[in-house]
Amino acid sequence: TSGCSRSLTCLQEISAKDMDPAFGAGFLFPASSKWIPETRTKDISSQTFLRGSAQKSRAVPQSNVYFNVANIPEMQGIRMEGSLPQDFHIMADKAATSRATSAAPFQSRYKPAELRKGADVLVEALEREGVDLVFAYPGGASLEIHQALTRAPSIRNILCRHEQGEVFAAEGYAKCSGKVGVCIATSGPGATNLVTGIADALMDSVPLVCITGQVPRHLIGKDAFQETPIMEITRSITKHNHLVTSIDEIPRVIKAAFHIAKSGRPGPVLVDIPKDIQQQLTAPVWPDTVDLEGYQLPPPATRADMEEVALAIRQSKKPILYVGGGALHASDEVRELVARTGIPVAQTLMGLGTFPMTHEKSLQMLGMHGTVYSNYAVHHADLLLAFGVRFDDRVTGKLEKFAQHAKVVHIDIDPAEIDKNKIAHVAIVSDVKPALALLNKILAEDEAKGVKQADKSAWYNDIEEQRRKHPYVHANLSDIPEDGQILPQLAIQLLYKMTEGKAIITTGVGQHQMWAAQYYPFDSPRNWITSGGLGSMGFGLPSALGCAAARPNDMVIDIDGDGSFLMNVQELATAWVEKLAVKSVILNNQHLGMVVQWEDRFYGSNRGDTFIGDPTGQGIFPDFVDVAKGFRVPAERVSKWADLEGAFHRMLTTPGPYLLDITVPYQEHVLPMIPGGGSFEDTITTPNKR
Repeated sequence: TSGCSRSLTCLQEISAKDMDPAFGAGFLFPASSKWIPETRTKDISSQTFLRGSAQKSRAVPQSNVYFNVANIPEMQGIRMEGSLPQDFHIMADKAATSRATSAAPFQSRYKPAELRKGADVLVEALEREGVDLVFAYPGGASLEIHQALTRAPSIRNILCRHEQGEVFAAEGYAKCSGKVGVCIATSGPGATNLVTGIADALMDSVPLVCITGQVPRHLIGKDAFQETPIMEITRSITKHNHLVTSIDEIPRVIKAAFHIAKSGRPGPVLVDIPKDIQQQLTAPVWPDTVDLEGYQLPPPATRADMEEVALAIRQSKKPILYVGGGALHASDEVRELVARTGIPVAQTLMGLGTFPMTHEKSLQMLGMHGTVYSNYAVHHADLLLAFGVRFDDRVTGKLEKFAQHAKVVHIDIDPAEIDKNKIAHVAIVSDVKPALALLNKILAEDEAKGVKQADKSAWYNDIEEQRRKHPYVHANLSDIPEDGQILPQLAIQLLYKMTEGKAIITTGVGQHQMWAAQYYPFDSPRNWITSGGLGSMGFGLPSALGCAAARPNDMVIDIDGDGSFLMNVQELATAWVEKLAVKSVILNNQHLGMVVQWEDRFYGSNRGDTFIGDPTGQGIFPDFVDVAKGFRVPAERVSKWADLEGAFHRMLTTPGPYLLDITVPYQEHVLPMIPGGGSFEDTITTPNKR
């Protein structure tokens, strides 16, 4: 179609991510998008739209999904042709308003009518949102913003040594605090270096506001120095993005960016600000509310909805809770539900800590590397209570075999997730927290009335028998190899013991990540910080910096692999300069361990570029101890089990950052393992022959 050559929201493909600032909790087209010609309305009439490359022809079974056309200039005054499905509503002329109010009056450094630069307006807009910490790396197109930051003593900037480091740090900050993380980069390569972190935040539903400098407006589209079309690049990996075209937009756009990032299903918002706008002068007008036409959040679940769930629980003889990252903020409600019903809980990688993992009703993690007994419970359950989850492939494996005997109840704030992968028998689009609060109230009323439930004791006994039969491969600290090598699983168990399970743990991506999830149980939410959906290597160290900045009184430990750690090793400089007491534990097997495991299991141990040590065999490579000392970070290496406890003690008691390089055998595999595309029946529990 004409005019759509550089727009991602064209006729040929409309992604739900492009349309949806809350991933389904209200559809929002980017302001720069072109409207779709009349033929598109015919597609809508037939309940067909595209999400990525997959066609979906079934309308979301809820009545709170909206298309917003108010932001699209081409749509103003245009009448929609064709009939629409009953479940879809066009909200253009009479869109509802979302409002956010400040907790306390903000005291500006400027007089009301005093002129100031656009960059200063931006920084004050951040202050008005309660921002006191940003992660920003300067450049030509963002220089004005950094100058303005020097005039704002209430905001601390942590200068990471790479833009990918800063966006991962902002993610760590947001994940462990629940606040919106803020990162700032210059145009061109500075902006594109944020892309992996933005995509990571989108996959893991992390609230970020990413601000990029842009070349002056008169140079946009002319291939100016350090110009990239960051709006087009990030449109499909942001919840919303906006190119500021007027200095007077800044207060409104920033306030809206924070509201969009943290409401509904959280996610990243990008704001691109040309340099000439940063340099202009204005006396800003500050909005008291956020007015986003068409941006509708789902209403709380109704009593009728939750009574249907309560009835399913009463009738079930084999129920199981499947809890994910969308329930982290509902930890108290999940705990109460388990206390009332006794239903065991399996948690996703992103949901660990929502329910205490040391609790007798915890089945630990489910999925590809989850416990045998959690996957057993899901496989044999007659009721699957799925709260704040998206049925991703690393959990389900073969979809038709996943929970094939169960009635599925799916509660999620994002209607795009309902029936996307697994058809739900009871589908409720709602924030999990109020939904579970209402469910607990109904169950309490039933209990007071003496309403009986189906006997579940045999089911619970069955699960406990599976727990006894199938513990993790290295279940206790007595499994020390005769040769005194350090097994990574046991190293993590020892670290858990010495920290009493109270540390914030970040990870890179790979075997070490799965072992940390298995052997360092979390009893509280927001202490487990990892890259789940995108699986971004290099996430561990910079995200730990963000956690240390957000919660300076807590112990922060990055459990990493040598491959992942090397990808953002430069952030050791940030740790030392910013005095962030991050402890880095590298499980160093000189290989890309998870890929090696797949090579061993499915490719006859044929190595395809998975050895990352010194090919001449001259010792450990690279020497992380020497590297760390180059950044003035204390470091040591340990290779024997007898020396590990003392090394951990030195690491934990040394003030400031510390690096501990632990050499481990590369032959160890993460078990259990369900092969990709497999099912519970395909579970591998046999250790690799070392």
